[in-house]
Amino acid sequence: MNRVLPSLRGNSRIILFGAILTVLAIAATFALDPYRNFQFATIAAYFCVAAGLTLLIGQSGQLSLGHAALMASGGYGYALTANALAAADIGGLPRFLIALLAAMLVAGVLGLLLGLAAARLHGPYLAGITLALVVAVPAVAATFKALGGDQGLPSPYQGVPDPLRSLLATEQWHAWVAVLVAGVLVTWLAVLREGSFGLRMRAVRDDETAARLNGIPAGRVKVSAFIVSAVSAGAGGALLCFITQSVSPGAYTLPFSLLLVVAVVLGGLGSIGGAALGSVLVVMLPWLITWGTSQFSLSADLTQRLTGNLPVLVFGALLTVTILVRPGGLVDLLPKRGTRNATVSPQQPKRKQRSRDISAT
Repeated sequence: MNRVLPSLRGNSRIILFGAILTVLAIAATFALDPYRNFQFATIAAYFCVAAGLTLLIGQSGQLSLGHAALMASGGYGYALTANALAAADIGGLPRFLIALLAAMLVAGVLGLLLGLAAARLHGPYLAGITLALVVAVPAVAATFKALGGDQGLPSPYQGVPDPLRSLLATEQWHAWVAVLVAGVLVTWLAVLREGSFGLRMRAVRDDETAARLNGIPAGRVKVSAFIVSAVSAGAGGALLCFITQSVSPGAYTLPFSLLLVVAVVLGGLGSIGGAALGSVLVVMLPWLITWGTSQFSLSADLTQRLTGNLPVLVFGALLTVTILVRPGGLVDLLPKRGTRNATVSPQQPKRKQRSRDISAT
């Protein structure tokens, strides 16, 4: 990107790069059938969650095992708001945007509460709080009839707008919306990551005491990181509700929350590109395993057991191999810019030391 437009720096380069990738992703939907567009939209929804989670863990050093609960809060916030707007005869783009903002607000408030706890807790204690949250939220949602109970809550159908109805199928339109929301949200996260907020998060992660001595409010940084990550998870939950037209507590269980953590570790902690790779794995790997087992003449009982347990085994094996062989995640397999400069830079300190020795003599 720097070679094409060398004058672009900082946020302008990030925004342009994000816009180009978003346009390319939207163009790719024309080459996909309806089911693949549904999968593509689901990947975009998970990408929002994974990008926020990798920012929280990789940049600020705070472990969250409860992001599925934040997704659920976003999904329920979207469904409740969209249903209320539909009853008021408000539809189309205004209904979607208002419901999306409501979902992000609900998840952000929950993230604020977690962030306040994170400012006082560390390590396993923080992980325990988020673990309790992901167990409690589905149970609470299943208890209240206003939230649909165990069956969940439906959301209004969002069809293709009239000007595009002859051009797009419903699944492709859903993919467009999911890609656009993910593109805007992840670009915003990338700007935060590369700016002063990202520097403060990394300072708190590396040495909280030193960060405080240098005037960085560590507690405020931790709370802000949780809010940003929660807003991203809420947007992902809202998109998933928009795509499937429903939200239910059974979709946001503890295994799914742990799977999100595994996805960002496999992709590469702290890397937005790694979050994209992890999102693809979460959606496509179980489907590939199910498709592979269907090619064999297995009994119905064995097929059901493999479908439920084999993806978990494969994810566990991939996580173990990745940590042992490539701790930086799958993103480390991609070519990096500045490799040539990296080979020259180790010699520079030696030259500086040599000049100091000469001046000393």
